[in-house]
Amino acid sequence: MRVFPDGFRDAEYLELEREYKWRAYEQWLADFAPGRFRLLLRAGHYPKIAARAVAIESRTNLLFSFEKMALRDAVRSVAGARLFATGLYAYLHGEGSTQGRFLRWCKTVAMLPRRQTRVLTWPVVTVFGFIAAPTKHVFLKPRVTQAAAQAYGYDFRYASQPNWATYASLLTFARQVRRDTFDLHPRDMIDAQSFLWVQGSEEYDE
Repeated sequence: MRVFPDGFRDAEYLELEREYKWRAYEQWLADFAPGRFRLLLRAGHYPKIAARAVAIESRTNLLFSFEKMALRDAVRSVAGARLFATGLYAYLHGEGSTQGRFLRWCKTVAMLPRRQTRVLTWPVVTVFGFIAAPTKHVFLKPRVTQAAAQAYGYDFRYASQPNWATYASLLTFARQVRRDTFDLHPRDMIDAQSFLWVQGSEEYDE
């Protein structure tokens, strides 16, 4: 409230923290509604899917530049694009529990071709779920989220290697933030993630 006096409806908050994430979600819906995504897969348009997904993310500042580069390199080949596209669809729309789908997605990302920088990072693993389904999934920036958890007094079960226990702990944390800020009427995980970013980022240090 010190930074954004009108909370989640603050004009500056909307400009700096929310609107670009929401635009990415709207673009994702336009390009990758479940039925359209499925048709693209059936037609074998794996490079198109991968290139478009990476392009949507690239318009945000969620990933660091080296992560964006590693991701682009990973899906440049047809084999990498196919692995990415089929794995992402299974994560977002496949059968099974959220835990099972998340763990399979982590394995998929770990299998993507790698040049210099590793692809299996928390930001890469969580960014597409966050963009595609911001009511269900949340984005993890490790250092900022750990700092936010410490400031909040939340026992965040963090481990550097992507795993379910950490992601489940993050989802619980985000839901708690939404409950605790109910009077500010948070809309989704975009607001929860933005709240954590403001708490933990040096950008908003006093």
